[in-house]
Amino acid sequence: MKRRVPTLEELIGIASPDEVRKKIADRFRLRRKERKLSRKKLSLLSGVSYASIRRFEETGNISLNSLLLLASKLDALSDFDALFAKRRPTNIDEVGKV
Repeated sequence: MKRRVPTLEELIGIASPDEVRKKIADRFRLRRKERKLSRKKLSLLSGVSYASIRRFEETGNISLNSLLLLASKLDALSDFDALFAKRRPTNIDEVGKV
């Protein structure tokens, strides 16, 4: 039996963009359902088309603008504030690099 060679991401524990996209879509779906919002209702509230919401939940693909509109209706817009923010040093070696 032939063994599959693990990817670099698997070896060092870093998620691939595909994995991250799927995880975000899964968490989005859970949050939408926790709020007892149908795709149709969320579409009406956010202005994002039903088809875009369905595609996002099924594939993880969505425009950034649509994702932000949806996040704002699910009280998750502030989660994007830390994206690409300057990181604070976590150890003494990083302090000298700032």
